Amino acid sequence: MKSIVFFLEKCHFLKGWLVLTAVLSATCLVQAQSTADAIAQYRAMLQDGNPADLFVDKGELLWSAPRGPKNASLQACDLGLGTGVLEGAWVQLPRYFKDTQRVQDLESRLLTCMQTLQGFDANAIAQTPFGVGEQINVSALAAFVSSKSQGREFQLPQAHPEERRFYEIGKRLFFTRAGPYDFSCSTCHSQDGKRIRLQDLPNLMSKEGAAAGFGAWPAYRVSNGQMWSMQQRMNDCLRQQRFPYPVFGSEVTIALGVYMGVNAKGGQAIAPALKR
Repeated sequence: MKSIVFFLEKCHFLKGWLVLTAVLSATCLVQAQSTADAIAQYRAMLQDGNPADLFVDKGELLWSAPRGPKNASLQACDLGLGTGVLEGAWVQLPRYFKDTQRVQDLESRLLTCMQTLQGFDANAIAQTPFGVGEQINVSALAAFVSSKSQGREFQLPQAHPEERRFYEIGKRLFFTRAGPYDFSCSTCHSQDGKRIRLQDLPNLMSKEGAAAGFGAWPAYRVSNGQMWSMQQRMNDCLRQQRFPYPVFGSEVTIALGVYMGVNAKGGQAIAPALKR
């Protein structure tokens, strides 16, 4: 008789535990959904009046204004689709350029045009810290150019051998674990539904995630009141992995850009976006 009572009590305990577990799981799910909804509302509120628009306007003025030792504008700059063509150029970068015989992203290509057309020293600008001097203007120009491709689908070219090589380099870099924390890009950006505090971590291996991540930069960061280019975003990711800062426009950052951009094929560009 005691064994039967013990058996029934045990079953009752297990049933209660299962019910409690189910309730807790449902509560956590509701809380997660509520948190995600709250974050979405927060971002929607911030999006109304994106300060990046001010940088777009500044970039438009810089594009057409005679500047530099040659007192020339950037209107003859070729970003890959022909002289002065801006619409759709951003969603096909990085790409290979015959004149430099290099795969270049938007920022490094802008430096090439600033040097060849306007007479600026591209190396000097590349060595200037972010947020200082001409680096501010490069970010504004990037914001302006990217705005001309908002809503367009990413279609990075892969016809040239160098473009394909850079994709493979970027893929290897994405999964390379190193540094004191043994981190890789994939540590944070290879799964759906990840988040750090209020910051979503897009899955950069998927079309949607790559378009939402790579396709959002340049972006205005509310937390520090600065306009960040993709180069600066990549530097900050590497900083968090405790890697040394790469040289501005390095093959490392451009290869990672090619990898993410190709993964984003068919996804829509949203740059210049607004970030936490």
